Amino acid sequence: MLTLRPYAPADLDALYRICLETGNAGADATPLHNDPQLVGHIYSAPYGVLEPDNVFVAEDHEGVAGYVVGTHDTRAFDARLEREWWPALRARYAEAEGLTPADQGRLEAIRAPGSNPAALVDAYPAHIHMNLLPRLRGQRVGSRLLDLWIDQARTSGVKGIHLGASDTNAGGIAFWTRSGFTPLIEAPGVVWFGMAL
Repeated sequence: MLTLRPYAPADLDALYRICLETGNAGADATPLHNDPQLVGHIYSAPYGVLEPDNVFVAEDHEGVAGYVVGTHDTRAFDARLEREWWPALRARYAEAEGLTPADQGRLEAIRAPGSNPAALVDAYPAHIHMNLLPRLRGQRVGSRLLDLWIDQARTSGVKGIHLGASDTNAGGIAFWTRSGFTPLIEAPGVVWFGMAL
């Protein structure tokens, strides 16, 4: 039986695990990383820690196997990351050794986070990330998680949502397009989508 529910603090390890196991354009990034938490430090865990009310998970008989995370206000969240999330990670990894090239890339994103395109954030101030393990794909689980997040955002007065998808993740790009998001900006390695609410 599948349950979609709000995030609980006990789900944090699952956010890290799922993020890693989908972190290679939807495929398992485990072989690319010596540090299994680096991907999640960027794309999943800070939402569970800093904005848990904006996280929903999908749980089956084997455990949590999917999530949608996000924020209603990208700029405010970025400022909060700079105050409350990145400093401890930068200190933790100040003298990191034994990292793979993929680890190094994630670490650079922690040390100097990029920003989402300003015009996109202006028009669509919220953003999300969603990942499902393969066992949940093709069953409309992603659509149902997305509906939960969108309903909550609408209730909160959010005017639009954006996201970035890897330009090599054909399945993800197809999903977001089918789900009502419009591809708006193509940049190296990423396609940026927006949806007005």
